[in-house]
Amino acid sequence: MGLISNGTTIFDNGSMASGFGGSLNFISKATASASASISFTSGIDSTYKEYIFYFVDLHPATDGADFTFNMSTDGGSNYNVTKTSTQFNARHSEDDVTAALSYITANDLAQGTGFQIIGDGVGGSADETGVGYLQLFNPSSTTFVKHFIVNFQNYRTNDNSYNVFTSGYGNTTSAVDAIDFKFSGGNIDAGDIILYGVS
Repeated sequence: MGLISNGTTIFDNGSMASGFGGSLNFISKATASASASISFTSGIDSTYKEYIFYFVDLHPATDGADFTFNMSTDGGSNYNVTKTSTQFNARHSEDDVTAALSYITANDLAQGTGFQIIGDGVGGSADETGVGYLQLFNPSSTTFVKHFIVNFQNYRTNDNSYNVFTSGYGNTTSAVDAIDFKFSGGNIDAGDIILYGVS
């Protein structure tokens, strides 16, 4: 579907993508079902200089778990890339009592190798999930660090809408060739992660 004006399509997907100088190319989709983690160990290579992971209705088995990711330079044998990152969030509660915009010091990393939090306290009730996307830039470069940008929206365990913005870089000049996603506690009960390359 493209842009519509008075019922007439004026741009289709291909034309619009071409006009903006790029298009999304489907690589793979992983569907969670009580999964400890979701790993992408293929499809991340020198074919594209940007990759996007889309998160669709990720539901934790454990209420209040954080959604996290890490990178690998050895095909997924180890997820321990050194990262420096920054994070802030906007939040608003269902009862309208809480509305704030804050820098989240506890969720940033300074040359840390642990998993980066990108979704904060995702609710585990039946209707609570998290959605969003992660952009990874030029992962196969052997010259530059590996920048990432994440926008994650979740229904938080305390009945808040949490929009979490995270960015940073993997401080390595080795090629990143695998990514692992998991919750900080418990399984990924359900949800999809879809990987695209941007050309």
